[in-house]
Amino acid sequence: MQTIALINLLYMLLPLSVVAFFYYRWVGKKSEILLATVRMSVQLIAIGYVLTSLFTTQSTFFLVLVVVVMVVSASLIARRNIRHKDIKTYLVILACITFSGTLNLGWVLVMVLERETLLEARFVIPLAGMIYANAMNAISLCAERYEKEREQCEMEKARGIAFKASMMPQINTFLAVGFVSLPGMMTGQILSGIDPLIAVRYQIVVMAMMLSSGAMCNLLYLYFVTKRGDK
Repeated sequence: MQTIALINLLYMLLPLSVVAFFYYRWVGKKSEILLATVRMSVQLIAIGYVLTSLFTTQSTFFLVLVVVVMVVSASLIARRNIRHKDIKTYLVILACITFSGTLNLGWVLVMVLERETLLEARFVIPLAGMIYANAMNAISLCAERYEKEREQCEMEKARGIAFKASMMPQINTFLAVGFVSLPGMMTGQILSGIDPLIAVRYQIVVMAMMLSSGAMCNLLYLYFVTKRGDK
């Protein structure tokens, strides 16, 4: 597999600097793109070292710890843009992401990949990352839209609008894949030399599990908030 030299990696700062310039001029926040880029780089480098250690030691404790950190972090980020940020709302989001994500992760590992053990880091970490991140984005969109719609219409209508709006990005991705874009996982596998037909199978699994986990997460969230009559 071809490696990317550090200097080549730094070339990506040029287009990012253009984005940062216009973001500052039009939005007025001069450091947000810079801080986000630095944070992204540091987090990825850190997880690279963590994964290297996990793959070497095969520690069940640290594997579970990494997954727990993923879920807790995803839940905190998901509630960032919604009005209700109390502990009760956080626990609802945490429960939805945990249940939907873990259920889909277990299903893929057992039924699709047919792994004999569920605690293999090289399978659990990448899949869990995709599943929980997708559930985070889905529930964030759903919760924010539900709050806005609930101010204007009745609960059942707001629920339907929020669910549809939160699923549209993933449905659009389903419709566009192969014609408009090649998904990230499939592209990475092809660049690393994997047969495209094999890469396609893995990508189908990934996209199906992401849509399923996101939809299930949203359904659970909307069930909880409508059950208690949140406005």
